[in-house]
Amino acid sequence: MPMTTSSPAPAATTNIDSMLKEKRVFKPTAKFSKEARIGTLKKYKKMHRASLRNPDKFWGKLAEDLSWFKPWKKVCVWKPPFAEWFVGGKLNASYNCLDRHLTGPLRNKAAIIWEGEPGEVVTLTYLQLHREVCLLANVLKKHGVKSGDRVMIYLPMIPEAVTAMLACARIGAPHSVVFSGFSAEALKERTNDCGAKIIITSDGGYRRGSALAVKANVDKALDGCPKVKSVLVVQRTKMETPMTPGRDFWLHEEAQTVNAVCEPAVLDSEHPLFILYTSGSTGKPKGILHTTAGYLLGCHTTTKYYFDLRPEDVYFCTADVGWITGHSYVAYGVLSNGGTSLIYEGAPNFPEPDRFWRLIDKHKVNIFYTAPTAIRSFIKWGDDWLAPHDLSSLRLLGSVGEPINPEAWIWFYEKIGGKRCPIVDTWWQTETGAHMIAPMPGATPMKPGSATLPFFGVDAAVVDDRGREVGPNVGGKLVIKRPWPSMLRSIYGDATRYRKTYWSEIPGVYFAGDGARRDKDGYFWIQGRIDDVLNVAGHRLGTSEVESALASHPDIAEAAVVGRPDEMKGQAVVAFVTLKNGVTASPALKESIRAHVGKEIGPIAKPDDVRFAEGLPKTRSGKIMRRLLKEVAASPNGIIHGDTTTLEDLNVLAKLKETGE
Repeated sequence: MPMTTSSPAPAATTNIDSMLKEKRVFKPTAKFSKEARIGTLKKYKKMHRASLRNPDKFWGKLAEDLSWFKPWKKVCVWKPPFAEWFVGGKLNASYNCLDRHLTGPLRNKAAIIWEGEPGEVVTLTYLQLHREVCLLANVLKKHGVKSGDRVMIYLPMIPEAVTAMLACARIGAPHSVVFSGFSAEALKERTNDCGAKIIITSDGGYRRGSALAVKANVDKALDGCPKVKSVLVVQRTKMETPMTPGRDFWLHEEAQTVNAVCEPAVLDSEHPLFILYTSGSTGKPKGILHTTAGYLLGCHTTTKYYFDLRPEDVYFCTADVGWITGHSYVAYGVLSNGGTSLIYEGAPNFPEPDRFWRLIDKHKVNIFYTAPTAIRSFIKWGDDWLAPHDLSSLRLLGSVGEPINPEAWIWFYEKIGGKRCPIVDTWWQTETGAHMIAPMPGATPMKPGSATLPFFGVDAAVVDDRGREVGPNVGGKLVIKRPWPSMLRSIYGDATRYRKTYWSEIPGVYFAGDGARRDKDGYFWIQGRIDDVLNVAGHRLGTSEVESALASHPDIAEAAVVGRPDEMKGQAVVAFVTLKNGVTASPALKESIRAHVGKEIGPIAKPDDVRFAEGLPKTRSGKIMRRLLKEVAASPNGIIHGDTTTLEDLNVLAKLKETGE
């Protein structure tokens, strides 16, 4: 594209400009508020003030919900940027998720309901899950795993994924779960970084009707993992699987050689529970270290209050255990509360796009927690897939992964929740361990697209580059000003990187890496990653606001925007959009979309280029890979240099390149 001027781009302002206006407010129903643990905004605000005024007292009281072998001496020791919580206390996460439920009626309650993609269903009661965990823990001990040894878990979404996590926690062996869709190279890098001596995997798993090999990647990875001594293999598909004698063992055969009694290890409150690697697209992945007591309390408490979890509830989180959401809100948070966690192995559109609605109807799900990208896919597939299914069992909905655009929020609220279910739109991270900002169901009036207000003990703020809090509706950097129990303790093996990455941007406070603004009511609106901010003619625009404006166009199902270098404006806005079923791309539609964004936000945000796409590049966790979109937008020949190993569908990328020709 020829340039008409060679003048430099205008200097960008410090803060993020907020232009999108969303005025709709939805109050919780009177029925939900009456039955909720926290039923009024006044009560929430009173508890939040108390949590900031005297955090040690507040968290000490909440920690009584957990079972302790030995009480703590001090709630928090804070030596910035390193924290210790419940110092001197002794407990075990596996005991809190299992054993303490076995003395009453919960022992025969379903802990896990699992449905495989082919349709088989397995239910494990707390008593049965306890037995499976003890067996696997003893198998690990048989293979030389001791407290402090790291165990790598590379499994599809099968019951053994949760069993393996709890078995490791039981004996004090920190686990590191790697998403089973990751490459052999990614597995090797993470295995070596944490020094794991054993890998738990499966022969394969099912995805979109096919049996996919899993152990084959382990075999490739182990060519460069000298510390791994044993591989335990779950038999899932019964596909032909090479086994190396002396190294590889079928788990079901090994379980027959041990007994089902394994006492939980008495562990220090700060004993490492797990290392979870961020999927960093560039550079070495970061091994986020979480410890036992603080992390467990964080996900236990947020599950209790944000999901308003009840003993009779069937709770369905669609996340894989390879991500932090699967750790906190498939396993530890739900099970520590004595809940029932529904786990599904496969894709949401197999055999047809109504698979989630079938699951909700079949298992009478009460709480449904999924990602905005999934919601936008549901919108694209169409409402007709909802019609055959009864979703009346639902009483609460949740959103996780990235900011949800207002139109997707409205569709979720009306079509799935029947206008009766509060939506808990959660902002948090692998590093935070648990929810940080979200509406308290029953108490918080909801604004579509806003994560609303902080959780107890979370002192969140929006600041400028100097760390000064900005005023209402002024965009800036989202920070947390004081420690919280479920915070990461370090980057495994690299305390210097931990300090530099999270605590150096604004000295003395945790910088989340996200941009945000607060409105006049104090509600937080997440504007996307600071790295993704668009610098357009001196204005800094958050990607989420532009994408929300695009998604409010009646013909668009999903959109992503990136910046392309532009000599005049600094960056030009490039929009990648997928259309709803039945809508045809055309030059007239492009102009309609551009005009719509100009009307919703302002002329400055009008996309310079609109590209129609059948799909957007995403990880298997559902996050849009904007890094790849930036390369597609900026590259005249469509060459991609970045890592694509975490991309779910390479065909999407190939078709995206064609849209630029």
